[in-house]
Amino acid sequence: MVKNKAKTKKILSYAAFVGPALIFFIVIQIIPFFMGVYYSFTSWNGISSATEWVGFENYKRIFTNDERFFDSFLFTTKFMFAAVAISNIIGFSFALLLNSALKTRNILRTAFFIPNVIGGLLLGFIWQFIFVRGFAAIGELTNLSFFQQAWLGDAKTAFWGIVIVFAWQISGYMMVIYIAALQGVDTSLLEAAKIDGANAFTSLTKIIIPLILPAFTICFFLTISMAFKIFDLNLSLTGGGPFNSTQSVAINIYQEAFTNNNYGLGSAKSILFFAIVAVFTTLQVMITKKREVEA
Repeated sequence: MVKNKAKTKKILSYAAFVGPALIFFIVIQIIPFFMGVYYSFTSWNGISSATEWVGFENYKRIFTNDERFFDSFLFTTKFMFAAVAISNIIGFSFALLLNSALKTRNILRTAFFIPNVIGGLLLGFIWQFIFVRGFAAIGELTNLSFFQQAWLGDAKTAFWGIVIVFAWQISGYMMVIYIAALQGVDTSLLEAAKIDGANAFTSLTKIIIPLILPAFTICFFLTISMAFKIFDLNLSLTGGGPFNSTQSVAINIYQEAFTNNNYGLGSAKSILFFAIVAVFTTLQVMITKKREVEA
């Protein structure tokens, strides 16, 4: 009897802590997801109360008669690879620099992290002003072609413009994760390697990186998922232009559902996009986890 009461009390205490968060997660995430799955098989326009069941017609239309979706997916994939590589290289470099005995390291850590707390929409408008007005002013003063380009008016430079802003925003966040991992490295191992004649590069590649591979797994997972889901930064910086050349999948889905009022088709695109991102991130975690074990 006493054991049953203790067990019941334990269950109730767990429910008190976990219950509210679980309810919110179900209401905000799980139920809308399954509603989206249902609407992906309908031709609902997002306004009327009537929904017509169309089966797999929305998915067939995506694969047979929606080139813009695949163009946006190609752009998003290329953006993901470029953004993930640059963000992690910068974040890891900052972490190595600011994990050393610099007097200003705390100030610099804060400065590099601040862009991450700025909202994507606001950040996009700020950098739009920098690219359009700031670079033009610098170009007039210096006559450097780098600053005289129409950064947001050309497909190639607009692509790299979005990559630059994304990396500028997210690198500080990756830096914090890498710093936390670097601080967990046993300094005695580095001292022993130095005594054995290992230089800084050898210590980095043979000791530090293998020991902090779990941090790389986390950072790659976060940057891949964030890069794939880019929306607000893309919307405020280029709006998908010029001529839809920088339209991300998220913007394509948004326009299909809320601009074209094809909510059923937009839901089908979002479910398909969810599956693709899940496959990418799962493969990435499996590959990096395997490297952790090998290391």
